[in-house]
Amino acid sequence: MEKKRQKEKTNNVVTFIPNGEYYFNKALKAIDKDQMDKAYKYMKRAAELSPDDAHVLMQFGILEMEAQNFEKAYELIHTAYSLEPSEAEHVFFLAEISGCIGLMRDAQKYAEMYLQMEPDGMYVQEAEDILEFVQFEENEVEFLDDDESQKLIAQEKARRLMEDGNFPEAIEVLEQIIETYPDLWPAYNNLALAYFYVGETEQSRALLHNVLRENHGNLHALCNLTVVAYYEKNEEELQALLEILKKINPYDWENRYKLGATLALVGQYELAYKWLQSMKKRGFTGDAGFYFWLAQSAYFSGREEEGKVAWRILVEMDPTKEGLEPWGNLSEEVNIDSLEQNREFIIEKINSKYSAHRMFGFFLLSKSAHKQEIIAHPKLIDLSKYSGIEKLCLAYALQHSFNQKNELEKYFVRSMEVAEELYNKSGSITIESQYLFQMWFVLCERALKEGYEFKNIKALAASVEYMFYSTINSEKITKKHYAEKYSISVSTLSKYIEELVQFLPFDSK
Repeated sequence: MEKKRQKEKTNNVVTFIPNGEYYFNKALKAIDKDQMDKAYKYMKRAAELSPDDAHVLMQFGILEMEAQNFEKAYELIHTAYSLEPSEAEHVFFLAEISGCIGLMRDAQKYAEMYLQMEPDGMYVQEAEDILEFVQFEENEVEFLDDDESQKLIAQEKARRLMEDGNFPEAIEVLEQIIETYPDLWPAYNNLALAYFYVGETEQSRALLHNVLRENHGNLHALCNLTVVAYYEKNEEELQALLEILKKINPYDWENRYKLGATLALVGQYELAYKWLQSMKKRGFTGDAGFYFWLAQSAYFSGREEEGKVAWRILVEMDPTKEGLEPWGNLSEEVNIDSLEQNREFIIEKINSKYSAHRMFGFFLLSKSAHKQEIIAHPKLIDLSKYSGIEKLCLAYALQHSFNQKNELEKYFVRSMEVAEELYNKSGSITIESQYLFQMWFVLCERALKEGYEFKNIKALAASVEYMFYSTINSEKITKKHYAEKYSISVSTLSKYIEELVQFLPFDSK
């Protein structure tokens, strides 16, 4: 009965799933405490979980507007308005954000609409200021027309859907945009990326090649094809595309940013640094994404201090990135040829058909300089394919805080401490030592399912190492050697060897 209970626990790892209202309330509390970084993070999550809640979208839009992310704010506030057009607050903020992005006719229309809806409302003075500003600017600037307004709304909606990982809906929006605006090449490029993210690689490639035929030399299409070739491990195409990108000298910031970020992603750090740093020197302030790629390209092109400075700027913009430096798992002593730094090996393991291999892959991921890249890839990690224990391993790689009051999580953490002990003794994981770790994760998985407590970390590490190497060369392997190596007694070692033997995968007949 106890074993059955433990197995049930394994399949019920997540006991509490917060909803949009939960995060919305946390955001409001953070705003009250003037903790705006936390407020933004919580409100973003609330909008992801409640995409049809006009009030949530409205508040998120206001935060984006205060952060001067005007295009993002416009799409959010416009969506909130479309969901609840009779809400006066939505009308006022739509007027304000329209003015911020140059849609002056819309700013005028919605300001007048607000004054009609609430002639004594709390934003009357601000609405009158908007009308006065529009009148003043009328002869000074060229207003965007309704067509440009609709383009902006649609593209921002698609961008937000992609940012939230809602690629199927983004594909629908982008296909509608292309049908209406057949020469809007950015929409084609984004649609190609969305297809790639849902696994439609050939469709993605076909769209990008179509863009290059119709809009020769489109840099974004070339960069996107490069990313697809990189992730699909098409070395011949990747090298051919890189030769083209190396000859391109873009003038405007948007194309320099795209080129620099693409080159950094595929490991061309020196050239990536050249373009991104050229932007910074010329006064480009950039967003968090810009400083991510600048930090990575600087650090891995040998400019370590400069990379760290760029990362500090990034953390100031987005405190959630604290401790997630791309080089965070790469110490000076690490062997870059070790398996934890072998991107392809890690990907192979986390996609293995064997559960213990996937667990081992996530342990490697926790030590790898490629962690952020692999986690960010849309197709490499599929949570729906993993068991409860495998999800715990992924959470461990992501530095999740575990609940020590939960037996399964407590025992799991101890099992990973054994793996850490083995890792500390070996210094790195090599082609030869990988089988030692794979043996541990086979034992670990079976032991967790049986509710094993993993009480003595050093003794368990010594036991699995003795068991592994004794099968290779039993004549020269002694218990005394491994007992001394881990500072335990031979009798303790023998005891834990006996405990682990029961979890070896022997076939029962």
